Amino acid sequence: MSIDAFRKDADKVISRLNESKEHFAVVVTHDDADGLSSGAIIKEALERSKFEVKIIFLEKIFPEVVKDLHSNYNLIFYTDIGSAHANLISSLNSKNSLTIILDHHNASGGESNNVYDLNLEKYGYKGETDFSGATITYLFAKQLNSRNEDLIYLALVGSKEIPDGFLGINKGLVEEAERKGYIKKKGNDYLITKFNTTLGEMFSSLQILGSVGYYSQGPEIGIKAAISGIDTSIEEKIKSLEFKRKNANKKLIEALLKGSLKKLNRIQWFDASNFFKGMGTKVLGTFCSYLSYQTHIVDQDKYIVGIVDMPSEIPNWGKLEKEYCKISARAPKKLQELIRSKKSISVVDLLVNSTGPHGFADGHDFAASAIITKGSETEVIKRMDSL
Repeated sequence: MSIDAFRKDADKVISRLNESKEHFAVVVTHDDADGLSSGAIIKEALERSKFEVKIIFLEKIFPEVVKDLHSNYNLIFYTDIGSAHANLISSLNSKNSLTIILDHHNASGGESNNVYDLNLEKYGYKGETDFSGATITYLFAKQLNSRNEDLIYLALVGSKEIPDGFLGINKGLVEEAERKGYIKKKGNDYLITKFNTTLGEMFSSLQILGSVGYYSQGPEIGIKAAISGIDTSIEEKIKSLEFKRKNANKKLIEALLKGSLKKLNRIQWFDASNFFKGMGTKVLGTFCSYLSYQTHIVDQDKYIVGIVDMPSEIPNWGKLEKEYCKISARAPKKLQELIRSKKSISVVDLLVNSTGPHGFADGHDFAASAIITKGSETEVIKRMDSL
């Protein structure tokens, strides 16, 4: 593992950025807490360097969105999203836009045509344990200008999504942030000193704003909260969204207990129907993660799969031409052990290999998601179980 090799490659990309003379950047970022942390870091870092920034929050890399952006803009950043589709992004880069991917999801490789993927998995680190999207974005921002080191707390906020805690690169960032006074220990968490808010509290707030509030300005409010803190109006917004999500989760659990959870040979799946109407589809993945711990509901050696119809509207971009469904999949604890020992296929490989011509997938060994064309759900579920 070599962080020095990453820094050298980041410097080369930054040189290309400086040579481009561009001062307008489009930032495409994921809509969860890690994505909002990543988006806030790069937006703040670029604006400090006198760039004008337009930010778009995506739940997935839709080819038609990528095609449009790469036909109209010269400088595009992807944060906490993009690595799994670097080859697609390269193939659609018709304007030869300078494109920088800062992500921690399993990388596909194949980037070319002025597309640079700086995913730390290429340098020997593991995106599921060692670093988050916000980590890699912070390291790039600090390489861009050392004064961006004060954004280190956001690297740790985004990394709260990693279940095993601060390991690998993140462990070093915790030590650095604590030493320099950006965070301080508070119980089992760390306090962000300038906000008097813990990393966990900020993570939870961004997770709610980005996913539950996806269609009601939540991600934009999340970016503001990440940089400036959570004021009273943001706090009220979070409470309202959280009440909405908890109510939906409760009703869906009741439905699953009444028989809506269908169990096949190795797959247990459900249709979320209209339970999460008006929310971003990231809430489905959060629900599946929660469900994986409910041993009285789910089998611990079967993949958990949830499906929900996806609205066609992309905030701050426009309307998708096709109709899609979102699939979220998780591995319960026992299944995780089987995946680690290579006795079962990883969750991301399961989705990649089962969606085939119907869509696209990305993620990690124990958690992943996919977008498929509406109407192909039954075929994809059958293929999952056969795999």
